Amino acid sequence: MSLEVLAGGPLSTVQDLGRPGLAGIGVGASGAADPAAFGLANRLIGNDEGTAAVETTLGGLAVRATRELTVAVTGAPCPVTLDDRAVAANSVLRVPAGAELRLGVPERGLRSYLAVRGGIAVDPVLGSRSTDVLSGLGPDPLEAGQELPIGPAPERFPCLDQAPVGDYPADEVVLRVQPGPRDDWFTAEALETLLGSAYEVTAESNRIGMRLDGPALERASTAELPSEGVVTGALQVPPAAKPTLFLADHPVTGGYPVIAVVARSDIPKAAQARPGQRVRFRRK
Repeated sequence: MSLEVLAGGPLSTVQDLGRPGLAGIGVGASGAADPAAFGLANRLIGNDEGTAAVETTLGGLAVRATRELTVAVTGAPCPVTLDDRAVAANSVLRVPAGAELRLGVPERGLRSYLAVRGGIAVDPVLGSRSTDVLSGLGPDPLEAGQELPIGPAPERFPCLDQAPVGDYPADEVVLRVQPGPRDDWFTAEALETLLGSAYEVTAESNRIGMRLDGPALERASTAELPSEGVVTGALQVPPAAKPTLFLADHPVTGGYPVIAVVARSDIPKAAQARPGQRVRFRRK
């Protein structure tokens, strides 16, 4: 069984839960940018939560089933059509052999997920099927003409036909942060500015990080910081004094101070913030 890719949209990649634990050899974790939506897609169709699926950014993904498949679409709420007939997201969908499934542009949010019962069975690299756009590890981004193999279906069957999912914010996203570990490299006013201002997500954002535009965060020290490990959710502040929020494909080390770190449970919200939206930070 396989999925034939008819269109990849702006960016569609294969993702699972990534390559954790390899930072010591310079390999980032990568994996699904929104692990909550990714996990839901797999649970709906009876897969293990870490089974590889397709992550698509701003829609545009189109695929054809070579045999009958069971799938689910979650994440950013986008129009989903099966042979030009509208079908529901966050539900279990049966795709007949030869049918075409298309994901349109979401009205809110940024990343949607297409999971297939049995999973996307591309060859793993260092134990993961995830595409890391920074390092180039994993399969290439999806393009028309590719065939994605599907693995054997799990023994258990889906126990739900749909899942209730809350609305995505249309204007402002609020993220909880823990100050540090290098907040002492900034003026006292800088942290107050971060926690009291709105920042705008710029078009330069990607799976590596979210570049933000807004009030400058002034440093108290002009010293050079030796490179040190960084985590998903870190708010690193380069010399331009505007923060960058590291996402799934971030580098394993950084040379600029991190003023705060977004709470792990808020990473899915950060991954769905799209260019033009405002982001506010609140102390955890």
